[in-house]
Amino acid sequence: MERAGDVVRTAQNVAVVRCESDDHPDIGAVVVDQNLDEVGRVVDVFGPVERPYLSVTPNEGVHLPVLVGQTLYVR
Repeated sequence: MERAGDVVRTAQNVAVVRCESDDHPDIGAVVVDQNLDEVGRVVDVFGPVERPYLSVTPNEGVHLPVLVGQTLYVR
């Protein structure tokens, strides 16, 4: 399990995650929270190359505003 980064905001029904480094997960990767509960999947990588952002679409029943400030991980 790798650390994906921290959720910095939500926009248009996606969580925006700031990566720790340039080593980002692939599109389609499964994202989990600290309890290993599946949160969603990576649908886009954007922003600066050295520390990009991820767009994560939530799974059914995931309340996005609760994720802001949390660290997410990739399985």
